[in-house]
Amino acid sequence: MSAPYEQPASLLQHRIQSNDCDSVVRGSVRYAPLKSLWFNGMAFATLIGGVATFTWSGLFIFLASTGAVLLLGHSLGSHRKLIHDSFQCPKWLEYTLVYLGVQVGLAGPLGLLRQHDLRDYAQRLPDCHDYLRHGRSFLVDGWWQLNCDLQLANPPALRLEARIANNRFYQFLDRTWMAQQLPVAAMFYLCGGWSFVFWGVCARVTVCVLGHWLIGYFAHNHGPMHFEVRGAAVQGRNIPFTSLLTMGECWHNNHHAYPGSARLGLQPGEWDPGWWVLSLLRRVGLVHSVRLPEDLPSRPELVRLDQASAAGQAVRA
Repeated sequence: MSAPYEQPASLLQHRIQSNDCDSVVRGSVRYAPLKSLWFNGMAFATLIGGVATFTWSGLFIFLASTGAVLLLGHSLGSHRKLIHDSFQCPKWLEYTLVYLGVQVGLAGPLGLLRQHDLRDYAQRLPDCHDYLRHGRSFLVDGWWQLNCDLQLANPPALRLEARIANNRFYQFLDRTWMAQQLPVAAMFYLCGGWSFVFWGVCARVTVCVLGHWLIGYFAHNHGPMHFEVRGAAVQGRNIPFTSLLTMGECWHNNHHAYPGSARLGLQPGEWDPGWWVLSLLRRVGLVHSVRLPEDLPSRPELVRLDQASAAGQAVRA
């Protein structure tokens, strides 16, 4: 059993307030120059500089650094800790994990938290804008998510907890998240020249940002489901065979069912590298108060599909 930990039943309920469900429906998608330049600039640098300076050691740096920031940074630091607070750990470890999350290249910690909360809030309502639900075609959604922002006509109010909003370290990272690639680039340059920079920074950011959109698109449109959240505009989908690439983040249907759970792979055979690392950290005493599905409040709108199917068959019989 995990150690007891007192916190609100739903962090999302405390972060977002709106009396108008239409607040996440009406809006327009507009080109975001800085966002577009960031991703396309990194992609262009990877195609030109990465090819021109290719070395096997540079490729190794790309694979190692990408795996590290996705596992420790994005999955554990940004998602399971910062956003969902699904485990507790020393502050130095939390800061290290969140800093590695910034190295993914999506946004600063506060910006990422706001984006995630708005999308999650919208998807739980009966309807939401296609941008928030990945509701357009593959190509249109790719253009939108990688190059544009959604401007809602009457956006709901976002209120981050004081422990995050007033944290000076997080505020600093949020102001400088793009520039945080520079210290890593300098270190890589000193260790391996431009090959390490193009592969360890530009290629890493390109693949992480592109991969984040791809998983988001498929995890809300295609794939099997164990659970259904009744009344929600969007259902999460699991994406089998990508568990190692996504560090367990591919079990998105499980996550929609139990968003506060530190474990995402819940069924036999659902590999979850993030959970493996958390279990190791808990064993050595660096992590505690780990929350699992059985530790979360019951949700009357949550239905397990195999049980619902079995009940339906029994009634028909």
